[in-house]
Amino acid sequence: MAEEPKEQQPPEVPAGEKPAAPGASPAPPSSVSPAEPKPPAPAKPSAPAAPAAAIPPKPATPPPPKAPPIGPAPLDNDLAKRYRARFGETIREAVEDRKQAILVVDREQLREIALYTRDEEKYTLLSDLTAVDWPKREKRFDVVLNLYSFEHNARLRIKVHAAAGEIVPSVTIVWPTANWLEREVYDMFGIEFGGHPDLKRILLPEEWQGHPLRKDYDILTQDTAWVKENLGIESGQ
Repeated sequence: MAEEPKEQQPPEVPAGEKPAAPGASPAPPSSVSPAEPKPPAPAKPSAPAAPAAAIPPKPATPPPPKAPPIGPAPLDNDLAKRYRARFGETIREAVEDRKQAILVVDREQLREIALYTRDEEKYTLLSDLTAVDWPKREKRFDVVLNLYSFEHNARLRIKVHAAAGEIVPSVTIVWPTANWLEREVYDMFGIEFGGHPDLKRILLPEEWQGHPLRKDYDILTQDTAWVKENLGIESGQ
């Protein structure tokens, strides 16, 4: 007995496609391949980051200034050596205070030392001559000469010690400006200068009693007798 022919099954239709009509020839396979995913676009290079602002280094803290030495320090420079070589023990002391050279010299040799200072060391200007009172000291007065050298652009201080009543040699023949300066010291401190051409008061009346810049002369002290006689009042205060 002959086998019956099997019923032909229609070809399988891929999902998403319509089945072909009966009797129609099958469509050729599509040459279009499924869309491939596009590769991601290359990332744009990001702009370089701006460099961070450079922080300037902190300036180094300067060292604190050196404090000047307290009080005078011994002076042993060429100037002091020349004076010691010339005058020996007459130079009682040589010190430096705040960059100022100071020589303490024998009172009786002051004029000779002054001449050497002007002519050899070229300190031609006597800028000031004054005094300081130390009442508790035996030689209570310092007579101070402040000198300047134009040639060396340098300053020098010369001092002598004198007790009350001791006479200090005048230096008016060395520096003529000492005339008025010594008169002022005589007026205010009562220090006498031997050899001065006209030693008399310059600020107070000649008859005035006392010397106002002595430490034992009180600020309220006055010559009441002179005030009463010449001003006709009991007190000038």
